[in-house]
Amino acid sequence: MRVFRLSCARGHDFEGWFASSDAFERQQSAGEVACPVCAENHITKLPSAPYVNTGARGGEAVPVVAPAGPKGPDLAAMLAALKAHVLSSTEDVGRKFPEVARRMHYGEETERGIRGRVTSQEAVELEDEGIETVVLPPGIAPFGEVH
Repeated sequence: MRVFRLSCARGHDFEGWFASSDAFERQQSAGEVACPVCAENHITKLPSAPYVNTGARGGEAVPVVAPAGPKGPDLAAMLAALKAHVLSSTEDVGRKFPEVARRMHYGEETERGIRGRVTSQEAVELEDEGIETVVLPPGIAPFGEVH
């Protein structure tokens, strides 16, 4: 299975699971891929890190499932509130995030809420060291996407 980050014409981001890139293209051309928030069927793939789910069998696509929870304006308000909370309660350390997180983890620096950027490899290394981090999804991350 292939997991793709998708976005509708109205700017809602979501995940879709497909047997292959070709399966996504076929379903998109047939108008079978729709946004779980607004049902818009003009969908584009967003850049994402590769991820393959090998648990499914048979090569068929897994349908896109809408996340449970509020929709429409309520969701937008909640995302705006979360973004405001992240901005007000964390310090932006930018690309120094792995270094600062390690110093805090090992007691070399005072613990506090921080945010910044890491590469995929740095994120894996931090996790291997037992350093907890959270990746904020697009639309919430106040400083753009994690690279």
